[in-house]
Amino acid sequence: MTQVIKHPLDLLDMVGSQLGPTDWATMTQERVNLFADATEDHQWIHVDPERAAAGPFGACIAHGYLTLSLASKFLPEMMSVENTSMGVNYGCDKVRFPNSVKVGQKIRGKAEVVKAEQKGNAVQVIVRVTIEVEGEERPACVVDTISRFYFDEAAA
Repeated sequence: MTQVIKHPLDLLDMVGSQLGPTDWATMTQERVNLFADATEDHQWIHVDPERAAAGPFGACIAHGYLTLSLASKFLPEMMSVENTSMGVNYGCDKVRFPNSVKVGQKIRGKAEVVKAEQKGNAVQVIVRVTIEVEGEERPACVVDTISRFYFDEAAA
């Protein structure tokens, strides 16, 4: 369920708040192949199901950076900030890949608001997104995302 934040300044009071979890999404071979094409990373552990079946993971696995990029899918499913002129991805800190995601597995996002501070006419927020793998103890990815939400001056 998406948590609706009425104004960027409300993020300042959300440090420590939990978000999510999202619905599960299945990692498909099609998604992995499209990412391989986009990044020109066609390593066999990602795109060759026959060879990967005999490899160390027993199946094709998603690229770590593909899993990381899905934080951009999961974040808006967990929170929506209203009364903004725009929101921008400012960067990431502390990206880790404790586990792989095999093709066919389901993943979802959950998050915690770690830090929020006003920066001029914006609020910068660090949200730690954890991408879980269904049935696995260790998550696939943990990343501190940094976003800026600029005030909508017309709504002020």
